[in-house]
Amino acid sequence: MNLKDLFENVPDIEIESLMPDSRKKRPNSIFFCHKGMMHDGHKFVNQAIENGAKVIVHSEPLENKDPNITYIKVKDVTATFNHVADAFYGYPSHHLMMFGVTGTNGKSSIACIIRDLMDPISPTGYIGTIAIEYGNVKLPPLLTTPDIDDLHGILKDMIDAGIKCCSLEASSIGIDQRRVESIDFDVAIFTNLTHDHLDYHGTIENYFEAKKHLFDSLKPSAVAVTNMDDPKGMDIVKDTKAKVVTYGVDNPADYQITSYQLLSNSTKFTLHCNNLDYEIETNLIAKFNLSNLLAAITALNVSGVPIEKMIPMIGRIRQIEGRMERIMEGQPFNLIVDFAHTPDGIIKLCEFASAITPRGNRIIGVTGSAGKRDTEKRKVFGSILDQYADMIILTEDDPRDERVSDICNEISTGINDTPYSIIEDRYDAIRQAVELADKGDTIIVMGKGDEKFMYRREGREPYRGDDVIAREVIHKYYFGEGDDRNE
Repeated sequence: MNLKDLFENVPDIEIESLMPDSRKKRPNSIFFCHKGMMHDGHKFVNQAIENGAKVIVHSEPLENKDPNITYIKVKDVTATFNHVADAFYGYPSHHLMMFGVTGTNGKSSIACIIRDLMDPISPTGYIGTIAIEYGNVKLPPLLTTPDIDDLHGILKDMIDAGIKCCSLEASSIGIDQRRVESIDFDVAIFTNLTHDHLDYHGTIENYFEAKKHLFDSLKPSAVAVTNMDDPKGMDIVKDTKAKVVTYGVDNPADYQITSYQLLSNSTKFTLHCNNLDYEIETNLIAKFNLSNLLAAITALNVSGVPIEKMIPMIGRIRQIEGRMERIMEGQPFNLIVDFAHTPDGIIKLCEFASAITPRGNRIIGVTGSAGKRDTEKRKVFGSILDQYADMIILTEDDPRDERVSDICNEISTGINDTPYSIIEDRYDAIRQAVELADKGDTIIVMGKGDEKFMYRREGREPYRGDDVIAREVIHKYYFGEGDDRNE
């Protein structure tokens, strides 16, 4: 693309790529002097030029300018980056039906459910914490909400692959850092707001305002889908220009669950919407997943998908990896792996574990807490497990450069009555839980889900995922079959 297609009054320069990071070689590229939380791009202009930048977009004065480089001074580098990335990749979100999902909990589940229900009707991609998926492509996740250049590039790749729709997890940090500023959303969904990311946002009010910005910026023809069961459900859409549609399990809403029956391996419910009642059964379990499913149904229906067309598919939704995943390898106890890493998420998981665990049997909880992240949650985690669990194993969960034992000891300050142990290695912690379990017990492994990495002192290291490890230790240590399943 020529620079003249992106800016006015500029030289005739052919642009091959965009450069958000001065450390990465990008020949014939535009470098954006973006100011982040840790670094200011204005300080890395020379490095960017060495790595191929032919154009520098900046907002502050620069000294010692290279006469062979084109410099473009703008008021707002991030706004310009959004505009240029959108144009460079051919305005990809404008050619897709875009679903954005934000909230503390449920983003991955709702976005994946939308993908699964919509894909047979119209090819649909997914971008989020679990993966980047479209067609036959499945890539490891980047950030929950990728950076501006990556995000537009992925959407362009989806279009080239024949994809027509995309469900995107919009994290509060991603919204606050303006990564989705130039994304043309057709439907935005609010799940809930509970304690999370306060290490970044500082206050719950700032956290709320970050998510609210997504709805404030929606176009008038879009639809804002919001949760009437959350106290912030209507506040978050009060300033939106979009049409507002509500959903609820416990409160009246446009799309409402009027009755439901939670079973150990399925859920039956009655959906009331558009003056009609629908009797539906799904393979998803737990009340919070019922809310997630309802959000997805609402979003798809307001975008034109008939309820009747969804009902057959609702009964066979794919297991969402690492999200309320029941590990069933023939063992006589329950084992559930879940990404739960917030107080609300842990409470909901514990409530489900209580519902499926027979009286007289135990709940064994395995959890940790991330290093260098929202330390206020740690004692809260301990107090929640103290209320629900009969035995607690504290372990690592992305400790970064903190000592695992220190994090676990902080969690333990919330534990008053429940026996607990600290097993720093997460594999050994899951193994210990399996070896302790009796028939009818329930093990809940929280925090990592299917994530294939662990942040330790040396940086991001490979990790096999709680789901994979749980299956292995059941066969190796409970059934004594050895470890030949992965050979």
